[in-house]
Amino acid sequence: MMATHVAAHAATPTAVFPAAPGWLTLSAAFGDEVPAIADRDDLVVTVAPGAGHGAPACFFPDLATIEVDGTHMDNGVDPATVAPHRVGDRKRYRTAWGLLTHECGHAKHSVWRAPDDAPPGAVAAADLLEETRMEAAQVRRRPGDRYWLRASATNLILADTQAQDPAAAPQMTREDAARSAALLLARVDAGILNRREVARVERVVRDVLGTDTLATLRRIWRAAHRTADDNAEAMIELGRRWCDAIGTDPHQPPGTPGPNATTNGSGNGTPSPLANAISSAAAAIGRAVAAEPAPTDPTTQAMDARAADNQARQQAQNAANAVFGTAGTAARHIRGTRAPHTTEQTAARHLARALTTAGHRDRTATKTRSTVPPGRLRMRGAMTADAQRAAGAIPTAEPFTRTTRATVPAPPLRLGIICDVTDSMKAFTAPVASAAWILAHAARHTAVPATTATVVFGAGIVTPITRPGTTPAKVTQFGTCLSGHVIDTAINALDGALDLSRPTAARLLVIISDGNFEHETRKPGQKMLDRLQKSGCAVLWLAPDKPGTDPMNGATVHTLTDPTTTARAIGQAATTALRTTR
Repeated sequence: MMATHVAAHAATPTAVFPAAPGWLTLSAAFGDEVPAIADRDDLVVTVAPGAGHGAPACFFPDLATIEVDGTHMDNGVDPATVAPHRVGDRKRYRTAWGLLTHECGHAKHSVWRAPDDAPPGAVAAADLLEETRMEAAQVRRRPGDRYWLRASATNLILADTQAQDPAAAPQMTREDAARSAALLLARVDAGILNRREVARVERVVRDVLGTDTLATLRRIWRAAHRTADDNAEAMIELGRRWCDAIGTDPHQPPGTPGPNATTNGSGNGTPSPLANAISSAAAAIGRAVAAEPAPTDPTTQAMDARAADNQARQQAQNAANAVFGTAGTAARHIRGTRAPHTTEQTAARHLARALTTAGHRDRTATKTRSTVPPGRLRMRGAMTADAQRAAGAIPTAEPFTRTTRATVPAPPLRLGIICDVTDSMKAFTAPVASAAWILAHAARHTAVPATTATVVFGAGIVTPITRPGTTPAKVTQFGTCLSGHVIDTAINALDGALDLSRPTAARLLVIISDGNFEHETRKPGQKMLDRLQKSGCAVLWLAPDKPGTDPMNGATVHTLTDPTTTARAIGQAATTALRTTR
């Protein structure tokens, strides 16, 4: 036999299904995906606790059957919930799926069979080499399977080496060191493991075997990796060379001491340095696989993106309810109100005209063809029609082309405004208040339906100034307070209140701030801003004219001076911000 998880020809499956029907469903679901992995459609898959013929998984060549021990389902995954047809779902049970992939590799590539008169020691060595020869062939054929083979490597290595079994763990012998090299170091050359993950094992193996012997073994397993699936003669010869290299008799079954064999194990139940190194490597591989991104597919990506978007919308709605559903919190930031100046009212009207056209789409042009006028005559089409008539056929050519243009209706507008009223903005409270009123009041004069809302933040809280659907009659005058730049909460609240992340309107978020935020609020705030921009929401940043201003990434930045004299410039910046998101 090739290894403990590839059954001998006379072996029979051992799995007994438990009462829970989920394992039957799981086995069928795994079996549906096997033809693509193994490139054969005759395989039967059984996944259940206790399956595997005493190994984590096993392939029965004569029965075309794969068994996977269900105890290797990661984190106690309920078998009734698996959906392996979605590639992205497989990471939840990556170990079991990796074991299945490994056995599929055997089913596809472990084709060669040792002759009955082949030396047993050489056959055992060839079977050992087959483990990585097969995996190398599998990842050449299906590179995406590398992740799953890595996910199964920990369990297979620990099972094949018995590194954590005090009674059978590898000792500091040449045979055990060579076996460990074949199962770990050879997987590096097969493209499955990384060299740093097995560096400690390599050092111990070199200490036992010596540099020259290890180099010889590496040449042997590399030659095996290049051997064809059905070349039994070559594999047996490589097994013979393996035995010669480590000093065992190829004509003796495995475990029979050879003339050069040495036994350096402690014999006192303490794990040898080799066993410790294998256990350490297995743990490192497990950690690395858990941190790596698993292969996925468009269906899973779309489902994950939809779930993440729904979660973000719910969080935004919760933030909006918390901010706009409270009363009496504004006193901390507001110092009073005043009537708008004439210049501010004029600026609001100018800005309204800019916002009205900012969301306009260009007229769409559609070309149509016809057999009769009106339209522009295409000579090639006319000649084709004449030829068809001359041949006695019904003319099908369409020589006339016509272009029609239609105006796309301007979408409604949703405008969210965020004002920074922390101490770093103390010198700019007047222009901030003026800009906020002009932006909010401009919505009243737009020719398209517009909804606005305004919030301020400072001292760790977000305060609503104008609520969705209302227009401020007076200019709100702000005071400043200590830091606490909760820009993330402010963005989230306006998203929830105005649906800024839904592409059902022209959307614009205006932030008036110097951008000097704490890292713990800037990072999530930037993530929210990126999400809004990805959905098509424009972001305009009105930055004060002072050193150290640091707007967030992706926003259209405009320097804020006197809003009443720069309303046109603000309108142009808003138009630019809206149009860059189309």
